[in-house]
Amino acid sequence: MHLLLYKIFIGVYGLGARCLAPWNTKAALWVKGRKNLLQHIGNTWSHPKKDFTIWMHSASLGEFEQGRPVLEALKKQHPQCRIVLTFFSPSGYEIRKHYKGADAVYYLPADGIKNATAFLDIIQPNLVLWVKYEYWYHYLNTLKQRNIPTLLISGLFRSSQPFFKWYGRLHRHMLTCFEQLFVQTAASKELLQSIGFTSNVQLNGDTRFDRVTTIAAFFEALPFIEQFIANNPVIVAGSTWLEDEEELDHFANTNPAIKFIIAPHEIGEERMQEVMPLFKNSIRLSAYNGGPTTANTLIIDNIGMLNRLYHYATIAYVGGGFGDDGLHNILEAAAYYKPVLFGPNYEKHYEAVEMVEAGGAFTIENALEAEKVLQELLTNQEVYQAAAQAAGNYVTQNRGATEAILNYIQEKRLLTNW
Repeated sequence: MHLLLYKIFIGVYGLGARCLAPWNTKAALWVKGRKNLLQHIGNTWSHPKKDFTIWMHSASLGEFEQGRPVLEALKKQHPQCRIVLTFFSPSGYEIRKHYKGADAVYYLPADGIKNATAFLDIIQPNLVLWVKYEYWYHYLNTLKQRNIPTLLISGLFRSSQPFFKWYGRLHRHMLTCFEQLFVQTAASKELLQSIGFTSNVQLNGDTRFDRVTTIAAFFEALPFIEQFIANNPVIVAGSTWLEDEEELDHFANTNPAIKFIIAPHEIGEERMQEVMPLFKNSIRLSAYNGGPTTANTLIIDNIGMLNRLYHYATIAYVGGGFGDDGLHNILEAAAYYKPVLFGPNYEKHYEAVEMVEAGGAFTIENALEAEKVLQELLTNQEVYQAAAQAAGNYVTQNRGATEAILNYIQEKRLLTNW
């Protein structure tokens, strides 16, 4: 019965995506990306028997960034291995489809026994890495049947998930398909232990800490950003939604001596038309030619530079905390020793909770609170330095998850027994 309901869910999901495709860009990309997908994979992937193949699957872009440190470290240690990267979401695939660290990047074919069998027959992975969450029964079950080592990286579990419910038998079976479950939090480990997973669970933190510190250490300058900000204090607001921008616009409009850099989470023209009117003295990056400008707000209308923009921040604001989808990545900013602000919906993000407790981050409920915190940080150097140090220290002290995973792979000889 559980498997039947699962199959129905998969079918309904695909049907829903096709119905939404004419009106929804993401749905359209999801459907288009899976048209003749297995045929495309078969035509573009070859697998000489002597090659060792690592397959990493990520739901979307954020999960890819969590798995990326492990993937790149493995490639550095074993340059002869081949890497296949798959995504479920268009927001991950479309941005990373040309990622040079992989030999091939694909959408994951919809879950089903035929698709899973065909995909694995083509790819023939020797080691599989799945990141954080997203559990597809037929893929995982087929991997288990074929005795292909499969690891979960940066897993995060909550009591509300099906694994821990009376109806979660199918999901619990999926967890048995992993050779090792690397989890981010002690709470995740305790939940897994409560349903009998003890010997194959390891608490080792979040690989994002390793990723963001590497980015910060190898920072590449953005000269046109330096020209825009000159010697002014800077507030960088990253991955923002309309609700976030509405908390900042008054402060930006009434403080012309402060430079604002707004990097919306989505950069389509419709979103640009929402953002621009809010900030009265703004200019889009695509229209900025460098040099002096009377604008105090720069709207970023491209992708790929946010993690470098935080370097220039005096204070960082990270979006998502006013919406239902949750907070975006605050570690990218904290890695540069920047105090971080965000909205009230952050409880599901343990790093945000811990950084607030450490004094490196601040949560705000409305524009008035945002302005109060910003003014305090901008005018009280002692408060600012303490917050900045706390943010950076928090990231630094939580590094090491990548090394723990690499040590496990080496100890179990998962990259040598082929």
